[in-house]
Amino acid sequence: METRTVHKTPCGLTKAAVKALEQLAQDGKIKEKVYGKQKIYFADQSQFAAIGEAELKTLDSQTCDLSDKFQNVQQSCRQMEAELKELNNSMTTQEISVEIAALNEECSSHQERLKKIKSATNHVAPEDKEKVYNERKQYVKEWRKRKRMAADLIDAVLDGYPKSRKQFFEEVGIETDEDHKVTIPDL
Repeated sequence: METRTVHKTPCGLTKAAVKALEQLAQDGKIKEKVYGKQKIYFADQSQFAAIGEAELKTLDSQTCDLSDKFQNVQQSCRQMEAELKELNNSMTTQEISVEIAALNEECSSHQERLKKIKSATNHVAPEDKEKVYNERKQYVKEWRKRKRMAADLIDAVLDGYPKSRKQFFEEVGIETDEDHKVTIPDL
């Protein structure tokens, strides 16, 4: 692959463009003004016929119409580009087929597991389940009751204790549920 260096002037034009402008100026098709090292090129107005007010208004109207059309086409292009971007980001038919196959495989795996669970013979009887839940409920109530009693007792001792709660816990060797990141479960 061949690389080509494009030389640009300070105003952003390539040297070839500047040479073309100089040639047009020499041919008399455009005018050239020189300000020191800088040159300004502009259209030679003497080439064009004088235009009346009515024709200027017509040209202005045409310019507005074309500008509106341009904006509409530009907006349409933006919408099409957004739609194209959305379509490019969406899955292809092949990708969707692979995804569907993976989901079907996962679904059949779950169905197989469910079938094994339903056919198991070691199910817990509803009476046993109820008994375990009732025992758990009783233990949680007792846990809350004892925690409340311990908190009341500690508060009573701390009323006359000169140091902080934390220092008291350290001196006596009290470990709390929070020290072990344990919370009382809901009933």
